[in-house]
Parts: sequence; C-alpha cells; structure tokens
Amino acid sequence: METTEKVSSKVKYIKVIAGLAVGGVILGFGVMYSGVINVAATYPHSSLTRWGLHTAMKQSVKYHASNIQVPPLNQQDRILNGFRHYREMCTSCHLAPGITSSEIRKGLMPKPPKLQETARAWSPAELFWIIKNGVRMTAMPAWGLSHNDEKIWEMVAFLQKFPDMTKAQYEEMDKQAGDDVGDDD
Repeated sequence: METTEKVSSKVKYIKVIAGLAVGGVILGFGVMYSGVINVAATYPHSSLTRWGLHTAMKQSVKYHASNIQVPPLNQQDRILNGFRHYREMCTSCHLAPGITSSEIRKGLMPKPPKLQETARAWSPAELFWIIKNGVRMTAMPAWGLSHNDEKIWEMVAFLQKFPDMTKAQYEEMDKQAGDDVGDDD
C-alpha cells in the first residue's frame, strides 16, 4: 500500500506534466495566432521541418500503398497514353528531358521532385497512390478526382520508363503521341 506522501508526490508530478502540456498548447496557439510564422512560398522550410514533412509523407505513402495490386505496365499503348497525360499535366512541375524549369515550378515550395531523377525511389503502387490521392501542402493534386484508375496506371507505366529516357527519346515519344490525351472522366 502506498503512503500518503507517495500518492501526493505522484499527484504533484501529474499536475506538473498536465500544466506543461496545457502551457505548450496555449503557447502553440499563441504563436499560430500571432502571425509570426512565415507561410510565404518564397521562405524556405528549416531542415528539421523539411525532414519531418518528407519523412511523414514517405511513411504515409508506403503504408497506404502497401495493399495496392499492380497491373502489367509494359504495354506500349499504356505507356504512350501515360506519356500524353504526363506531358499535359505534369511537366510544368516535374519537368522533362531538356526542360530545366518552368514559371509555375519557380513559385512552388517545396520544389516538386524532378521525376526523371526520382521516380525509381517509389514502387509502382506508391506512385499510383501519390498520383491518385495527391500530397497535402505540396501542390501535388489528387488526380483520382478527375482520372479513373486505368489512366493513373498509364501514368505509372510511363514513369517506369521515364528515368532512362533521353531528350531525343522523349521528343520521339512526343511525336508518336500527337495531341490526343483521351477523354477525362
């Protein structure tokens, strides 16, 4: 059986922890409402913020994509249709061979990844999940709201080929693809 002194000590400890927690919440709201946090897209994130947001995003994508079944992605028509969608919707942010920047990309924070360099870092299921659902606070839209799963898989099929593509191969695919991007849902 605990003595009254031990119980009193535990109660004091709990009160101190609760007081610190309440104080932290009040301080957090105070900072948030003060306006001192710079949310401008021209103001870079700290390395800790960048690490925290990127780690949370990677782990979330990995978790949510873990049960997605990947269809065959090597069909040429699927790759070409994916190219059409990528060219239409993605190059202004994620670039392409021979394209080093864009007006919209310059104003984004965080900078979108150059998918030709980074697509291999993601599994096909993870790319599908990202394209379909988007990523909060990154300007990555949820294309699943305007494109069915087949069209998203077409984009993933293209992204599987994209890292090895030269500027000449990209331009050749551009000629093959023509202007048709198909019907949107």
